[in-house]
Amino acid sequence: MSVRRRGRRPSLPAALCSAAVALALTLTGCSNDTLAQQWNEGSNKGYIGNDGTFTEYPVSDRGAAARFSGPLDTGGTFDSSSLLGKVSVINFWYAGCAPCRAEAPILAQLDADYGDRVEFLGINVRDQAPSALAFSGSFGIQYPSILDQDNGSAVVQAYAGIVPLNAVPTTLVLDREGRVAKRILGQIQDASVLRTLVDDVLAEGS
Repeated sequence: MSVRRRGRRPSLPAALCSAAVALALTLTGCSNDTLAQQWNEGSNKGYIGNDGTFTEYPVSDRGAAARFSGPLDTGGTFDSSSLLGKVSVINFWYAGCAPCRAEAPILAQLDADYGDRVEFLGINVRDQAPSALAFSGSFGIQYPSILDQDNGSAVVQAYAGIVPLNAVPTTLVLDREGRVAKRILGQIQDASVLRTLVDDVLAEGS
């Protein structure tokens, strides 16, 4: 799959990493493992710092839509088929991840700004429902998250063969067919970056 890269924003140093162990946050070295490898290994390495670089996938080169389902932190089950027909933003995160906390207000604000025009969904890769809900409440996040650790990391696995997931957080913008159109690797540095990427996909076919 060919991709078109558009650049990067000022960011945290690439060497900045942390890991959540039990209830404490400790520092660890950076790794090149993908998310899928990390959760297969059960290595609990935490987030891999990256600089918010974003990648665009041209319409003609987008792969198939990932298919997945899983339990939500708010209760019930989410199925990816409900994303079809709309532009979606999917954010991979967990509560002890410092970059995830830094970008959370941006995601909450854009979710409110777009309303019904864009579907937002979190993929929590580590936490149980109480921690996930507490995080969302702290930052005013209204959209739900799939609890992927309780789900056998099924969502991470579904995307691993489609687009590289090399950092936590990672944010994907999906087109109306559920295909990955844009990817931000690492912390979203500015709301305007994600807004521009989402608006690009909203404009497709209009």
